Amino acid sequence: LTATRSQFYPQVGYGADASRVQASRVGQPPLPAGADSYFSLYQASLGASWQLDLFGRVRRLNEAAQAQVYASEQARRGVVLSLVSSVTTSYIVLRALDRQLEIAQATAGNFNETARIFDLRFKAGIVAKTEVMQITSQAQQALAAIPAFEQAIAAQENLISILLGRNPGPIPRGKTLEQLVAPQIPADLPSVLLQRRPDILQAEQNLVATNANVGATKALYYPNISITGALGSVSTALSDLLTDPATTMLLGAGVAGPIFTFGGIKGQVDAAEAGSRQAELVYRQTVLNAFRETNDALTGSQKKVQEVAMQQQRVDALREFARLSTLRFDKGVAGYLDVLVAENELFAADLASVRLQADRYAQVVNVYQAMGGGW
Repeated sequence: LTATRSQFYPQVGYGADASRVQASRVGQPPLPAGADSYFSLYQASLGASWQLDLFGRVRRLNEAAQAQVYASEQARRGVVLSLVSSVTTSYIVLRALDRQLEIAQATAGNFNETARIFDLRFKAGIVAKTEVMQITSQAQQALAAIPAFEQAIAAQENLISILLGRNPGPIPRGKTLEQLVAPQIPADLPSVLLQRRPDILQAEQNLVATNANVGATKALYYPNISITGALGSVSTALSDLLTDPATTMLLGAGVAGPIFTFGGIKGQVDAAEAGSRQAELVYRQTVLNAFRETNDALTGSQKKVQEVAMQQQRVDALREFARLSTLRFDKGVAGYLDVLVAENELFAADLASVRLQADRYAQVVNVYQAMGGGW
């Protein structure tokens, strides 16, 4: 933009030259007999040139450059918005993994304690060896999930560290996943909020820039008018360079324009107009995509709340099922296989419930991002 704006003003420069010359004795005019053919020449000048923007070419180039600056700023805002959303979502996933690790550890601990009790019962001849092996197998299954969650937690911490621009390492924890409170999303959000989205504003400014480039390209059909001036000194002796007799001056104006370019300018205009049409289609597609992403995020946020509630009801039902199965086993009404089935389903349901809860918070982040940074 600064480079383009400079064309509004005269361009001032300077020059200096010193040379040693040998003139031809048989040139035109020929040197007189006995004259020295060697001489020194010193020159110094201060010049200026100014291109008159009568047909708006520089103005349109300046308009295009200004729009490109705005588009770049919106691209920067888009990066910041994406970074904030990525950090938030990644932290939610981290807290969900923490909770899943706790569930796996607690489940493994319960199975280990049950396995110890059943081993004592087996030694006392109360239960069969098969029941002990079943419980031991379930305990090992829960234990096997712990290293996987620990590895996923370490990888998630490293990801967040990179997003924060630092070396991989541990991430301080705040509230637990259950303590997080999702902000309420109003039901009547105006669509005008989408005008704040960086991608829409960037596409809009790109469209402005391409339209301005069309005008700047069409200006090539018109004459280019310039004014030039120079003030300097020329002397064969360095001591005379800054004296009045050595002074030279030039002031002129020039006009240049195309006559036959055999489609050269027309091709440039056609290319600029095609670029403008392309930018318009990109802008329209960006707006449509913004509506799609917003609707997806809002719908996802609503449905995830319902899904989390239903999953929690399933977890509560399975927890009661496991409790009743344990009572039936203790009273000798049912075998321990029913208890194992109930505990396995409860373990899987607890992990799924945590994932859904994390997805619910992630959907709120998606709404925030889709609305260009909140509502």
